[in-house]
Amino acid sequence: MTVQDLRDVLRERAESPSPANPYRHDEVRSRIRRTSLRRRVTAGAGAVAVIAAGIYLIPGTAAAPDRDTTATATAAAQPAGLPERFTSADGTEYRRLAITTLEVKGKKKTSINVPVSGKPLEVSGRCDGGPRSDSPAVLVNGRPIGGADSLRCSKEMPLVPLIVPRGATEVTVTFDTTRLRPGCVRRTKDSPCLPVEARPANWSLAVYEWTPPARPVEPPQIKPFPDRAAGMKRAYTVRGMWPQDPSFTLTATSESGKIGIDQLCAGDLASRMWFQFRIDGKLSPSSSNCGVWREGRSYPMAVAEITVPKGKRVTISGKMSFLGEYTNRPVRWSVGVFVK
Repeated sequence: MTVQDLRDVLRERAESPSPANPYRHDEVRSRIRRTSLRRRVTAGAGAVAVIAAGIYLIPGTAAAPDRDTTATATAAAQPAGLPERFTSADGTEYRRLAITTLEVKGKKKTSINVPVSGKPLEVSGRCDGGPRSDSPAVLVNGRPIGGADSLRCSKEMPLVPLIVPRGATEVTVTFDTTRLRPGCVRRTKDSPCLPVEARPANWSLAVYEWTPPARPVEPPQIKPFPDRAAGMKRAYTVRGMWPQDPSFTLTATSESGKIGIDQLCAGDLASRMWFQFRIDGKLSPSSSNCGVWREGRSYPMAVAEITVPKGKRVTISGKMSFLGEYTNRPVRWSVGVFVK
């Protein structure tokens, strides 16, 4: 998370009325995590007329909200620790292979040996702190796992996929709170960046393996994007399903020189999808993750604003990738195009 990302989120929240929402703090934390993975791109692109190739194309009209879900453990999780077995929301069975702890007054780094059977592996943890608590980096055989190398302290039971070397029969998984560098926050745009001190926390940590479902699980529908976001009007939505639809193409024209693009996904593994964009064939400098819009919560907006030549038709293409295994656990995705 960059300083500017945090400042923007906090300022926006401070200027808006405070709703009666018991999930408000979780939403802010989720927004910060998503915004840290997004990017502002200055490139040729736009959106007033859009043509999608090989996938659904829906005009920007309002529709009734649909159900959504996230990949968190069920009530089998125990407050004092991590369950030996549990079933995820989509019916996938998880089994614990190894467990360990990191304590405030004890060691800051620990390792466990984990057998590899060929089934997908994931790591999870519970802590007694909050969102500002120390979070352990996760390493496999001494190397950080790509894309998500740390756990977050949450009331839920977060799951992070472990990528193991091909052909391995055993791996060493290390949890390390000494590798993480403290962040900093600016009170104003030009003020110095002041360090944020992480709070110590006690952690229970475990490695799980899961058994792929016998048949593909049907993901829930995605709620439609709002009519307006980030000061722009929704113009079009393009939808697909991972892994069947791994890419899309949009041709667009902007009269104002500004458009916005955002992604939403649905399915237990929805937050693990990534999008890479090309604007007229030029690769965007960074990739973006996918937001999950839960029923009863506000839109997890992270619109990427793109500056484009006024009145010029350009081509926006997107390619998806996925962090970890997803056998028979497909994900619905939706890309919204907003016009200023």
